[in-house]
Amino acid sequence: MSGTPAAAVLVVVGAGPRATGLLERIAANAPELWDSAGQLAIHLIDPHPPGPGRIWRQEQSALLRMNSMAEDVTMFTDESSTIEGPVRPGPSLAEWAAQFAGRGPRHAPYAEPADPEVLAELRTLDGAGFATRRAQSAYLDWVFRRALAELPATVTVEWHRTTATAVTGPPDGAQLVHLADRAAPLVADLVVLAQGHIGSTPAAEHREHAAFARRHGRFHLPPEFSADADLSALRPGEDVILRGFGLAFVDLMSLLTEGRGGTFRTGPDGTLTYLPSGREPVLHVGSRRGVPYHSKTRYRLQGPRPPLPRHFGPEAVDALLAEDRPLDLRRDVWPLMAKEIGFGHYHELFHAHPERTALPWPEFLAAYDRLDWYGMEMTALVAGAVPDPADRLDFEALDHPLDGLAFPTPDAFQDHLREYIAQDVARREDAEFSADLGAFLALLSIYGQLPRLVAAGRLTARSVADELDGWWRGFFSFLASGPPGFRLRQLLALSRAGIVRFLGAHVQIGTDEGTGTFTATSPTVPGHTVRATALIEAYLPGPALDRTEDPLLRALHRAGALTEEVIADFAHTHRSGLLAVSPTDGHVLDPSLGGSHPRRIALGAPTNSRAVAAFARPRTDAPAFRQNDAVARALLRALSSRFSGDEMMMSTI
Repeated sequence: MSGTPAAAVLVVVGAGPRATGLLERIAANAPELWDSAGQLAIHLIDPHPPGPGRIWRQEQSALLRMNSMAEDVTMFTDESSTIEGPVRPGPSLAEWAAQFAGRGPRHAPYAEPADPEVLAELRTLDGAGFATRRAQSAYLDWVFRRALAELPATVTVEWHRTTATAVTGPPDGAQLVHLADRAAPLVADLVVLAQGHIGSTPAAEHREHAAFARRHGRFHLPPEFSADADLSALRPGEDVILRGFGLAFVDLMSLLTEGRGGTFRTGPDGTLTYLPSGREPVLHVGSRRGVPYHSKTRYRLQGPRPPLPRHFGPEAVDALLAEDRPLDLRRDVWPLMAKEIGFGHYHELFHAHPERTALPWPEFLAAYDRLDWYGMEMTALVAGAVPDPADRLDFEALDHPLDGLAFPTPDAFQDHLREYIAQDVARREDAEFSADLGAFLALLSIYGQLPRLVAAGRLTARSVADELDGWWRGFFSFLASGPPGFRLRQLLALSRAGIVRFLGAHVQIGTDEGTGTFTATSPTVPGHTVRATALIEAYLPGPALDRTEDPLLRALHRAGALTEEVIADFAHTHRSGLLAVSPTDGHVLDPSLGGSHPRRIALGAPTNSRAVAAFARPRTDAPAFRQNDAVARALLRALSSRFSGDEMMMSTI
C-alpha cells in the first residue's frame, strides 16, 4: 500500500459570487501555500449554477437590472486591497464586456455567452451603463471559469447540483456533508458555508396578513426575492399596496408594468410616457420615508479622488476602542462617520467646482479637520465657505424629506413627490453636483471600517439593533444603493399614467374584516385611507436564523450546533437573526463546544461578519475581498498540513 495520504477535501456549501470569490483567492494563494505533492478536492454544493448562484442566475427576467454602473462592478483585487496574499487584478464587468465588441483585449478563458440577447447587450454595454442581471450572470460565470483555470493541477473542483441538508462530525475529525439527492455523504476535512442571501419563512405579522388574505380570497406576498415572486394572481386594475420603496419595489414595479406588456415612449423633450397594456394592477407605494431611494449617479469625479479614509479610518477605530467603554453608534461613532462623508463631499466640491466656494481648500480643510461635525463652529465654517445651501451636506434633511409636511389631498402629494423625484434624478445626472459622488465614495470607505468596530463587541445592544442594523443600514441603502436614473424616470411616467400612486411616509398597514381589504394610511396625507385587495411587502427577507429556509442551517440550529448572534448589555438584549461566527476567523460558533468549531467556517450574508457584498467597486479595498483572502490562506495552510505530517489546525484563520 502506498504511504501517500488521500486527497484533502474541502466542501463549500454555496457556489455563488461569495464562493467564487473564495475560489479565486485559493487559486491566487495556492502557488505559495499549497503543497504541490498533495491533492486537494474541492466540492461545491449548490442547486444553482456556479458563479452566479441563485440571485444572479441566468434564468430570470431580462427586465431586472443591476443598480451599479458596469465600470463599478468587479470581482478582483487591485492596488487598494490590503491583503496578505497576492493581488490578482482582473477586468470589471465593463472591461470584460468590451472584448465582445472588439473594444478591449480578450480575457481567457474566452467564450461568448450562449444567449444571443445577453451577447448583444454586452456588445453595447459601456462603463456608465446599468447591465441586466443576466449580463452580470455571464460575467460571474466567466470569473468562476477563470478561477478554475488558474488552480494548480493538483487541485480539482467538482460541482454538485443539489442542496446540502446537514453537516455532522466531531470537531477533531471528518465532517460529513449530507446531500438531498444521494444517500452517501461527502467526507470533508473542512467545510465552508457560503450560501449567500437566504430566504426565510414569514414572521408573525406576515403570517397574520397571509391568514387574512386566505379568509377573504385576497393576495398577500411576504418579503421575497423579486426574481422568485409569483405575481400571476394579481388582476388587471386591482389595487395593490406595496410597503417598501427601495430596490425590491423597483423590481416589482418593472415586472408588473413592462413585464405585463406595457411600454415607455420617449418624447421629443426626453420625457417618458407610459403606454399601458391594460393588464397592470394599480400600485400604491409607501414606506417609512415615503420616497424612493436616491438615484445612482451617472457621472465620474470631476476632481482628484479624495484620499480616504481621513476621519474614520483604522486610527479613529483604534481611538474609539481605546476608550474602554460601551459605545453608542449615534453618539460616539456617527459624528466621525458623518465627518468622513462630509470630507468626501467637500473635497470634490472645492476641487471640481471652486467657483461655488468662498475659501481656499487648504484654509477650509485646516478648520474642518479640527472641528466637530455637529458643532456650531462647523456649521458656521460650512455656511461661510459654501454659499449655496444646495451644495451643503445636511444628513437630517436627506434622511427625512417628508417630515413635517402634510398635504390636503392625495393629488397634491402626488405633484409634490413627482417634483422631488424629478429633481433627484436631474441632480444625480448633472456633473455640476459631483460632490454627491465624493460623499458616496466616503460612504463606501466607512463601510470598510465598520466590521472591525462591530467585531470588537463594544457597541451597545441597542446601538447594534436600532442604529447599525436598523437606521444606518437603511440610511446607507437610501443614499448609496438606489436605482439607476432611468428607473425613476419610469416611475414618474407610471405616476402620471395613474399606474403608481404615492402613499406617503410612516405608512401604517391595517386590515378591515368588514370589507375584506387591506388598508394604508400616512400622516403625509391626513385623513386619507387607501383600501386594496392585495398587499406586497416590497423588501427582501431579513436575517432570521430561526426561520431560515436553508435546510442545513435549520438542521444545525435545531441541533444546537450553531447559534444566532445575541448582543446583550445591562439594558438590552438584541437577537440579530444572523449566524454567529468568530470575529477573528469566521469559524462557526458552536454552543455544544463552548466556542468555535475548528472545521466549519461561514462567510457572507447570513453571518454577523456583516461583510455582505460579494463583488465591489474597484479601488475600494472591499471588506469581502479581504475576508476571502484571509480565509483562503488559512484553508490552504490547514489542508496542506495533511501532507507535512502536522495535525490539521484551523484556529489560525
